[in-house]
Amino acid sequence: MEEFVENLKSRFAEGILLYQEREMPVFVVTKGCYPLLVKALLEEKSFQVLLDITAVDYLRWPEPQPQRFELVCHLFSLDYNKRVRIKVPLNQGEEAPSLTSLYGNASWLEREVYDMFGIPFHDHPDLRRILLYDEFQGHPLLKDYPWKREQPLYEEIKDDPNR
Repeated sequence: MEEFVENLKSRFAEGILLYQEREMPVFVVTKGCYPLLVKALLEEKSFQVLLDITAVDYLRWPEPQPQRFELVCHLFSLDYNKRVRIKVPLNQGEEAPSLTSLYGNASWLEREVYDMFGIPFHDHPDLRRILLYDEFQGHPLLKDYPWKREQPLYEEIKDDPNR
């Protein structure tokens, strides 16, 4: 695995911003490098399981951050029993590349990130809310989301005379 990581670091040197070895290999990459690195991990090292895609909002973080968000992707190789974490720094309103062409479950995971954080995904086939209703205003996992905000109710609930 170490030789493969070194190969990736040399092939994607322009796009890899940082590499760390923690409990697993961690790549911090540019958004242009993100789908290319994931594709290489899938095809060349059989990281065939997309475990999760989530995000971190660094608004009001104790130390200044150049980007507001960090998209976080976890992959797993059944053949090697190894995990990899890939992080992509993003500014507010910036689109992230979609992984739906590589992993089927990326559609659901990216929709959740869009719904909760408001991060759009370029080339996503069906980017719409997945957990909240369409009338919901905002994205609840943003650190500047007002916690006392009142939301409109479902139209069915508002029009129900028995409620």
